[in-house]
Amino acid sequence: MIAVHAPRSPRERIGGLRNAAFALSLTLLGVFAIPPQALAAERTANIALRPVTLTVLSLNLWHDKTDWPKRRALIVAEIKRLQPDVIALQEVLQHEGLRNQAQDLADALGYQAQFVSVDAADAPRRYGNAILTRMPVAARDMHKLAPLNDYRTVAHALLRVGAQHRGINVYATHLHNDAGGGEIRREQIASLLGFVDATAQGAPTIVAGDFNSNADSPELRALAARYRDAYAQAHPREAGDAAASTTLNPAYLPAQRIDHVFYDPAAFELIQARIVLNRSRDGVWASDHFGLLATLRLRGGTPSTPSPN
Repeated sequence: MIAVHAPRSPRERIGGLRNAAFALSLTLLGVFAIPPQALAAERTANIALRPVTLTVLSLNLWHDKTDWPKRRALIVAEIKRLQPDVIALQEVLQHEGLRNQAQDLADALGYQAQFVSVDAADAPRRYGNAILTRMPVAARDMHKLAPLNDYRTVAHALLRVGAQHRGINVYATHLHNDAGGGEIRREQIASLLGFVDATAQGAPTIVAGDFNSNADSPELRALAARYRDAYAQAHPREAGDAAASTTLNPAYLPAQRIDHVFYDPAAFELIQARIVLNRSRDGVWASDHFGLLATLRLRGGTPSTPSPN
């Protein structure tokens, strides 16, 4: 049966239009009355898609050798240009005539400094390693590496990268320096990895520093079994060529690549790795070592403020 509708009067048509307008206004109110919590959740979801990158610089400072004020000026200028998120420093020195080099550089660059040493906190002369960062630090720690009579340390910082992320572990170290000291370095690596196991808590991990050994040497085998050598991953053809990839400054030392950034390949994607601070300025070199700069991206999105690099 077909229903037949009589034509509506002008008054009925006007009423229908009023009802339609009222319904539209309720719909619009519903759109603009989204709870703030829902909007915040949507923003968080969008932030979670942003990649989190971290740029790490490792540099042996060569303490206060030669003309430290001129070397300091060159180092500060280059770090300002490179803008790393975190810096692993070795051969950091302080004494009565020299302010702690890590703290001095951190103040000049706008970073936080964490200096570690086997020397007593009130000793007039202290020597050790440091981590500099411009990222929030959730926790700091240090460990004296075995054998204790070699006076070696590792600094640890847990960096915050977002409220819903467990953070990134950075470890900075400097191993035994004698060419024939492979067994000592092997023991130090075992000590370092034991410290990592006790402190990393499953968070993504980076280990950087002056290892005084090639990345593929027997004494570093346990470290290389867990982590990747950033420079070798980025430059597989050059990595074994000492002249092409040296981190020792040939102006002072025989060419060799002994400064490394190791990273967890399950947690990070390598973006780049390159030798830096390897040019003199007015006859002045930054150090007897070159710097190594690596940029890493966390695998998977996470709520964070991404690195500007």
